[in-house]
Amino acid sequence: MTDGSSSPVPSAPSPRDRADSHRFVWAGLSQPFAVGFTVTLGALVALLLGLALGSLSTVLIYILFALFAALGLDPAVRWLQSRNVSRTWSIVIVFTAFALVLVGVLLLVIPTLVRQVASFITDLPQSIANFMRTDFFIWLESTFGDSVGTILDEVQNFLLNPSNIAAIGGGVLQVGVGIATGISGVIIVIVLTLYFIATLPSMKQSLYRLSPARNRAKLAELTEQITDSVGGYLMGMVVLAFFNAMFTLLLHLLIGLPFPALMAVVAFCITIIPLVGPVLFWIIGTFVALFDSPLSALIFAAAYLVYMQIEAYVVTPRVMNRTVSVPGSLVVIGALVGGTLLGLLGALIAIPVTASILLIIKQVVIPRQDAKV
Repeated sequence: MTDGSSSPVPSAPSPRDRADSHRFVWAGLSQPFAVGFTVTLGALVALLLGLALGSLSTVLIYILFALFAALGLDPAVRWLQSRNVSRTWSIVIVFTAFALVLVGVLLLVIPTLVRQVASFITDLPQSIANFMRTDFFIWLESTFGDSVGTILDEVQNFLLNPSNIAAIGGGVLQVGVGIATGISGVIIVIVLTLYFIATLPSMKQSLYRLSPARNRAKLAELTEQITDSVGGYLMGMVVLAFFNAMFTLLLHLLIGLPFPALMAVVAFCITIIPLVGPVLFWIIGTFVALFDSPLSALIFAAAYLVYMQIEAYVVTPRVMNRTVSVPGSLVVIGALVGGTLLGLLGALIAIPVTASILLIIKQVVIPRQDAKV
């Protein structure tokens, strides 16, 4: 007994399909060595490709850094182009301004940073001794026992032992190799960034020609939206991290906390990670301020918490007004996944990649599904 709502019965395979299937099975059984060799060869090729990608991981990271830096600088270049400046001169002006700002910041920060790092190592025993005389430490010791003081002593002995620091860096030679590799990596990224930003329009045109002619207009529109979103996002994150660093510097100077330049650099490097970075630096900055006094730590925690609210509801919407909005849950998940896979680079690019995927789903996938009846 059937009704009108019953689903159609799938058609049975044709005799020709069954014959082809039987021939494939019998061919595999009659030539086991050929099949096994083919499968093994495919597995070896996949393994070699995986090893090659692992060996090229550093190069791929350089390329990704340069590509995202080019996308981040491209809005400034196009802004100059809209003022009747040629693209060549726009690139020269943007790169010159960027280089001058970078050199100026390094000249201002590095000498102070070196002095404050040396001062931090020198003053660490006295800072720990002062902390151990505070009421907060006495409360910790009365609550958790003598293990708190033991932990502080172990941390102090570890940080003040040069052999431990050398062991962390893999030895003096390894540290020197790491510094040289870092400098060469920065030079490679700068050169690639210059090349990418100079050839970005031609790269887009080459990408468009890979698709059928009927789809090129839609692909061009979607690509422009993605690049605008990524470029605006990267520029916005740099601006927000700079604001965080300046606020940290002023807050340390007003409260009288030690190492203001060092903490400002730490704030910039950490808060450039979206959403997670400011919260992480709030915890780190409060813990460091605790070594000065519990009152200073409380003032820092309260002031920075207020700044985070102002940044979230006032500054960020104005800076990020050209980017695609991403739900907060996807921001956290993307930052965690990207940071786990590629470290700082992964955390930086996770949000624009997520925004690009959402944009593709919104512009391509959903319209196609809506068109199906």
